[in-house]
Amino acid sequence: MSRSRKPLVAERRYPAKAGSKPSGRKPNPPKRPRKAKAKRRPWYARLVAWIARLIWSITWRGTVIVTGLVAIAAIYVAMTLPDAEVFADQRARGSVTMLDRDGQTFAWRGDQYGGFTQASAVSPHVRNAVIATEDKRFYSHLGVSPRGIASAVRINLREGRGPLSGHGGSTLTQQTAKLVCLGVPYDPDAWPSEAAYEADCREGSITRKVREAIYALGMEIKYSKDEILTIYLNRAFLGSTARGFEAASQRYFGKPASQVSPAEAAMMAGLLVAPSRFAPTNNLERSQERAATVVHLMEEQGYLSFAEARDAQDNPATLSKAAAARQGGYFADWVMGTGPDFFTYDTTEDVILKTTFDPRIQRAAEEALTLIFDTKVREGSEAEAAIVVMSADGAVRAMVGGRDLRVNGAFNRATQANRQTGSTFKPFVYATAMDLGYGPLDTVVDEPWSINVPGSGTYAPANYNNEFAGRVTLTEALARSLNIPAVKISESLGRDLVRKVAEDFGIDSKLANGPALALGASESTLLEMTGAYAGILNGGSSVTPYGLIDLRLLGDDDPLMGTGGGIGDRVIQEEAAEKLMYMMNAVITEGSGRRAAIDGYEIAGKTGTTQAARDAWFIGFTADYVAGVWMGYDDNRPLTGVTGSGLPADIWRETMSRVHGEIPPPPLPMARRIETPQAPELAPQAQADEPGAVEGLILDVLRGILGDG
Repeated sequence: MSRSRKPLVAERRYPAKAGSKPSGRKPNPPKRPRKAKAKRRPWYARLVAWIARLIWSITWRGTVIVTGLVAIAAIYVAMTLPDAEVFADQRARGSVTMLDRDGQTFAWRGDQYGGFTQASAVSPHVRNAVIATEDKRFYSHLGVSPRGIASAVRINLREGRGPLSGHGGSTLTQQTAKLVCLGVPYDPDAWPSEAAYEADCREGSITRKVREAIYALGMEIKYSKDEILTIYLNRAFLGSTARGFEAASQRYFGKPASQVSPAEAAMMAGLLVAPSRFAPTNNLERSQERAATVVHLMEEQGYLSFAEARDAQDNPATLSKAAAARQGGYFADWVMGTGPDFFTYDTTEDVILKTTFDPRIQRAAEEALTLIFDTKVREGSEAEAAIVVMSADGAVRAMVGGRDLRVNGAFNRATQANRQTGSTFKPFVYATAMDLGYGPLDTVVDEPWSINVPGSGTYAPANYNNEFAGRVTLTEALARSLNIPAVKISESLGRDLVRKVAEDFGIDSKLANGPALALGASESTLLEMTGAYAGILNGGSSVTPYGLIDLRLLGDDDPLMGTGGGIGDRVIQEEAAEKLMYMMNAVITEGSGRRAAIDGYEIAGKTGTTQAARDAWFIGFTADYVAGVWMGYDDNRPLTGVTGSGLPADIWRETMSRVHGEIPPPPLPMARRIETPQAPELAPQAQADEPGAVEGLILDVLRGILGDG
């Protein structure tokens, strides 16, 4: 059967005329261009594509799984979180705030916590400064900011550090998670110290960062943004022992955080990056420069107008008077040691200590010390000095424990340095004599003299100038600080009795047993010696120096404990104390203490210089205050050209002239009418065996029976 073929007809060369009928056949559709045959990709390209698809498949599935796990973990964390207020203050230690004699704050110890405060209760400038500085997208992210992390990594790499070294890109929520140590409280049994615990809380490993991020997400689920900010504002460390913005505001500006200005808020927010470095109490200028950067950020982000920002820049924050003074370092350390540890160094509560401290007197002592060392001590000298000023009842008003005036926890030479007292001990020898009935005008012979000390051999004291004055009154012997008369009197009365008088006046240090006791061979502290002199001023009663008036917990009206010192038992008769003050006044008017004299003042005191001039002392008093000054080297080297009648007397004079100001103190309560000699000459037999207190007591009894004469 033959195939049908299409007739061979030529294509129409011309279009059909208008009006002509179309043929019955449909026109052939236009032919599509034939596709070029696809080239098969090389095997390695197909392999790369397959690997990419596999990676993508694993990645998105893994992302979904990880996201789910993170979400579950965050929800679990959120379910275990306590109320926000519980996290506001979880310190292991409490704080100690010290008030001066007028009730004004002058020193802080421990971690200061100003009390719980809501984010809504602080100044809006505080909230704005923190957000502008630490996390400008705080109110928009979910606790973790990938953009912030990427930016931090880029900055770290640009600055030549590792991607996770330096800037962390943490949100404010993550920082809050770190502040609460991911909810792990401090356990003293699990950590060697609180510092080790806090160091672990700040650890920055990748694992720790992941846990921190999960915890932050949990906090975002559990708490509102304001609650998270509240925790942060209460827990952030802001330098100088201040925990939280309320404490920092009180610490630096003496006002609550609700009343701070933009400049003050900027200064506190600027501390967050490096609290110790930028603390205004360490370097105010550096802190102000950092605050200026924060003000710029606040303006840039719309929290401050141009005018407000300019005002904050032109009028930077300054410290309160108490914070600027930074007074009471040595005094505060000493007072902390006088209270029970569970209310001071180891307290878990916030404690208020009312003290005897007087900022005006402290400034006077510091200015006097600085003046003398700047003008009369050779440059580069390593000599140290200490000053104590107290009232007659032992209330310590000022304390300088060394030339470095702005320290905490430093070695306090006023309370911790036990040094030989030298001739400042002699008033207790003469106090014993006055109490036994001798008078200032009784005489003793200053001459070559020696005594046999059982077990030690012959003891022969000598005067400072190796000369002898012959017969002198007891007043002259004390005024000229003659050594031989002091030892002869001590041996005549009985050194055991002299030792007892000194101990009863408050010199608790171990006193020498030999005849050198009278010359100050024993060691004592400046605080102890100044307190003993206060006993002479108050009429002969013992004194326990004290700085604590009362101790109470923050918010309580009733004190838990009161004064731990003051006037105690009578040691010598009041008449004897008045005679002794007369003699000690002669030290100033005509004796070794002339450089301590102040025009218009009645002063009593005593100089002291130990063997080889290793220690130089001056202790004296007016009717209002007792002050003691010590100079020496910490390594016990001899001083060069310094005695108690020199620089220590100068420091004392400069201190007390500033303490009293333009109004001279009232007259001393000393004897005004001195009777002629009444008692036998004080001259024990040379080469005598060691006497005891019994002889003195017998002599006192005989006088009572037979009368003076």
